[in-house]
Amino acid sequence: MNTSMSHSVEKRVQVEIYSGYKADERPVRVTMGGQTLEVVEVEDRWYSPGATFFRVRFANGERFVLRRIEAQDVWSLEAYRSAPLAASH
Repeated sequence: MNTSMSHSVEKRVQVEIYSGYKADERPVRVTMGGQTLEVVEVEDRWYSPGATFFRVRFANGERFVLRRIEAQDVWSLEAYRSAPLAASH
């Protein structure tokens, strides 16, 4: 069985960012609950007034939606999807 769970949350997190040709280009590490996770891929990015959203994937397969409120430079975890469970035979 290959299933994953999707969860909606809102939690403040610490995010380290890569700044290339423009400031705050993309998240590279996320720290929450004392654990730091490396971002292996930014799968999507979209904008709303005053905020930027990033859907990121970590090495463990989990996917998170991060929101950055630009005026306050505050990051939050908006939703996540757990890694697919491997089939057991």
